[in-house]
Amino acid sequence: MSLICKCYDETETLCNCLQTDYHFEYTECDSSGSRWRVAVPNPSVECSGLPDPVKGKECTFSCASGEYLEMKNQVCSKCAEGTYSLGSGIKFDEWDELPAGFSNVATFMDTAVGSTENKADSCNNSSWTPRGNYIESNRDDCTVSLIYAVHLKKSGSVFFEYQYIDNNIFFEFFIQNDQCKEMESTADKWVKLTDNGEWGSHSVTLKSGSNILYWRTTGILMGSKVVKPVLVKNITIEGVAYTSECFACKPGTFSDKPGSSGCQVCPRNTYSEKGAKECTKCKEEMYYGSSACIERPPCTNKDFFQIHTPCDKEGKTQIMYKWIEPKICREDVPDALTLPPSGERKDCPPCNPGFYNNASSSCTPCPPGTFSDGTQECKACPAGTEPALGFEYKWWNILPGNMKTSCFNVGNSKCDGMNGWEVAGDHIQSGAGGSDNDYLILNLHIPGFKPPTSVTGATGSELGRITFIFETICSADCVLYFMADVNRKNTNVVESWERSKEKQSYTHIISKNASFTFTWAFQRINEGQDVSTSLGIGPASARSVRPTPSCPSTRSTAGRPASHAGLAARAPSNLSQVGSLMSGPSFTSRGTKFFHFFNISLCGNEGKKMAICTDNITDVTLKDMVAESEDFSNFVGAFVCQSTIIPSDSKGFRTALALQSNSLADRFLGATVETMLENISIKADVFPPSPSKIPDVHFFYKSSTVTTSCENGRATVVTMRCNPNKPDQGELSVPSLCPAGTCDGCTFYFVWESAEACPLCTEQDYHEIEGACKKGFQETLYVWNEPKHCIKGVPLPEKRTSTCETVDFWLKVGAGVGAFTAVLLIALTCYFWKKNQKLEYKYSKLVMTTNSKECELPAADSCAIMEGEDNEEEIVYSNKQSLLGKLKSLATKVSSNYYY
Repeated sequence: MSLICKCYDETETLCNCLQTDYHFEYTECDSSGSRWRVAVPNPSVECSGLPDPVKGKECTFSCASGEYLEMKNQVCSKCAEGTYSLGSGIKFDEWDELPAGFSNVATFMDTAVGSTENKADSCNNSSWTPRGNYIESNRDDCTVSLIYAVHLKKSGSVFFEYQYIDNNIFFEFFIQNDQCKEMESTADKWVKLTDNGEWGSHSVTLKSGSNILYWRTTGILMGSKVVKPVLVKNITIEGVAYTSECFACKPGTFSDKPGSSGCQVCPRNTYSEKGAKECTKCKEEMYYGSSACIERPPCTNKDFFQIHTPCDKEGKTQIMYKWIEPKICREDVPDALTLPPSGERKDCPPCNPGFYNNASSSCTPCPPGTFSDGTQECKACPAGTEPALGFEYKWWNILPGNMKTSCFNVGNSKCDGMNGWEVAGDHIQSGAGGSDNDYLILNLHIPGFKPPTSVTGATGSELGRITFIFETICSADCVLYFMADVNRKNTNVVESWERSKEKQSYTHIISKNASFTFTWAFQRINEGQDVSTSLGIGPASARSVRPTPSCPSTRSTAGRPASHAGLAARAPSNLSQVGSLMSGPSFTSRGTKFFHFFNISLCGNEGKKMAICTDNITDVTLKDMVAESEDFSNFVGAFVCQSTIIPSDSKGFRTALALQSNSLADRFLGATVETMLENISIKADVFPPSPSKIPDVHFFYKSSTVTTSCENGRATVVTMRCNPNKPDQGELSVPSLCPAGTCDGCTFYFVWESAEACPLCTEQDYHEIEGACKKGFQETLYVWNEPKHCIKGVPLPEKRTSTCETVDFWLKVGAGVGAFTAVLLIALTCYFWKKNQKLEYKYSKLVMTTNSKECELPAADSCAIMEGEDNEEEIVYSNKQSLLGKLKSLATKVSSNYYY
């Protein structure tokens, strides 16, 4: 809008600005820390003659709580009645709509499978939703961020209240600067879980400058179970330099003094509108209200409840009826019910087991070492037996001393004066509540657990258990939570049931001696015609002076069937450690990638289950978990446990996340080579057959935790297989047909291949090899039979050395005898050769004599050597002679003629 004024000379020009046409703002601070106050025209206003800029307050200036900065005079003024101010802070406590400055950004951050465009489109309807007093997160598996940007002139903080009860949705709060870099103050950005119905608080320091605040949630949908959203309210930001206006009190609150830093809630039966200085009283006959008066409905049977008075000396109790407070119904309208008359006397029910009525009006616990069923006097336990300590509540005349009931509303409505649960003779039932989303809470505190002496110290034995029978009757949506709190640190949901359920029994096993608080919380999601829950609590083996009626005989722990030789008698160093296995990946219906992670501890350590699984693992190391396990409510210790792992690249987180941790085996049944033990069997085709002849050893476990799909609890079989090719801890695997470790969700199978699963070695597993005899000594070596299928046990003998008769001696003797024989043969050969020469000589001589005297018969001559003859004469061969031989013969002949 522009104002055109006509001047005296008929020319048109802009009119001078009025005070309502502009407002004052500060310029950005300069390097010296100073700024200017300038006048800025309001939107759609054009005028002239704006006030000149003036020197502003220093940049760090701020007003006190209950004051605001009046910009015209630059002074702090008190807020008027009906308004409030935080001084240097801003607060968001009304969530009828998304406040100015807040925005929603929804994405699907899993980029592993499918088209990114399709996933982005699937999250268009996901957002944080205002719900009046609080804002609610998304319930799907999209990642939704609630964003608010603020510029601080000095250091400050952000504070908010929240409810975060479901670990199937991840909730993180972090801060970025204007460069989209996370601030150091948000290193621990994961927000802790809260108890059902409880509001937690979270605060973070803010630095001066630009701060972008993110409340980010991501749901993990692993089935059809509905994710409980995160609720946030009362966001307060401190550190803004000033506030130039005060905030009006929201409906249902008021501020009756100037300079208020907050607003007060209107008393009961009064109401107020926005910015009220006081609350207006409703007409008590017709209305009740807070932000507005509402007509009172006619009274029904849901507006009152009955109680039983303590038993009197005559054993009688009176039935008393009382209105549920605050009473909001009317009795003076048609069809309205009036309060039934009280005072009817009835016989008192018997005492609960472990108590007795000693001619008094109350039940007294039995003395130590005695027992009672509640109808008779306490008796001493027979010899050889001990009392089974515990609580057993069968009769509900009054609420037991270790139980309490309350009502809590997530919308912060006041239902504290209402009874959450009401005793009703043989059961206890939920109350009517005040409105939808009320939590009707029943608490049972157990100081500790003590098992019977006969099973104390037994591996895998339970310390106690709690059993209760319940049914839910709902004509609309409803849910019953059963929760456990260990050492009053944090409450975890153990199990929950939605909608109507038939009467059934549920048992929860306790394997840790600690202080427990068990909680039943019933919530009505939508208004229904008939919504109630009945509950009966059975024995809870608690360390107490109140024994249950039976005295069980002392029993011994029987031995378990042993495996092949050696395995049951030793504690292998590697297999005694915890083995881990990651199987997968698998994908949800929306494409979110996840893995199944298993930890397995075969026998634990000195009775302690060493397999540990935790939820929401971020920067906490497993070592810290073990050292301070009491501080982690989502800590699961068992023989076999399982967690679902969301990888860091699946949802855009900086680290992998774990959720849905649960125990698969909390009781060790035994180990055997048989394929069945206590109705738990393993089929032959689950795993391929072993290549070795060593039989597999099956470890059987049982989990007593009952689920909807596993009425008898879960079972686990770990098959130990000898494999010499896999040393040390070896390798874990699951069936190829069941990559999640189970095909039916109730029985899990694992095969653990390792060299340390082989039997102990004996003398039959090695053989000896004898070496050659050297210098009178012989070595004997021992080697394992191949392939080797044993470990440890009998060690391989050391090398043995023994004396022996060496081969060299007999070789020398043989060589000497051979040499002597050879010399003898040569000598004999020479001798006979020479003798032969002489004979040939004689013969030659005889032949030549015959040739010299032709036609004359030769005279008889002796072939013997005549006396004086030389036996060394040359021999002339009678056979074919050589040339030299012929010359010698001729010379002999001439010489002979000469002598004759």
